[in-house]
Amino acid sequence: MNLLVRPAVLADSDVIAEFNRLMAKETENKELDPTTLHAGVLAMLGDPRKGRYFVAEIPPHPQPLSPAGARGGIVGQLGVTLEWSDWRNGNFWWIQSVYVAAGARRHGVFRALYQHVLREAREASDVIGVRLYVEHDNAVAQATYRKMGMVMTGYQVMEEAFV
Repeated sequence: MNLLVRPAVLADSDVIAEFNRLMAKETENKELDPTTLHAGVLAMLGDPRKGRYFVAEIPPHPQPLSPAGARGGIVGQLGVTLEWSDWRNGNFWWIQSVYVAAGARRHGVFRALYQHVLREAREASDVIGVRLYVEHDNAVAQATYRKMGMVMTGYQVMEEAFV
């Protein structure tokens, strides 16, 4: 699949918000509030201190190029947020908001996004690693991340959510 991976821009906000909505429904069976979701996407796109999005798109072409029959457009996304480590004097990039359109899965979209992010992270002087969290029962995602070279850590995530 011919893909272009690029930083997301404000004009991508509707697609990113919709992909986030679909991802939450598919992975956690959660319905997200569309207004809050879109505001959150816009906030991140407008403030690099909050994080960044990257999108994978099929360049426009008069004939279908993908198994989804896409003639161009965004088929995947990946968000990165920052976690400062005082122990290491640098940032971890946390991968989140990963979504690949159903018809484009198993065609290297996530791999292209992940490799792009790794290249950028390695080139940034203040980035010390890349992390992500994955659902305990999501064996497919875990296998994919292992294929990319990621390993499980000794940490588990705990939270006290206020919303």
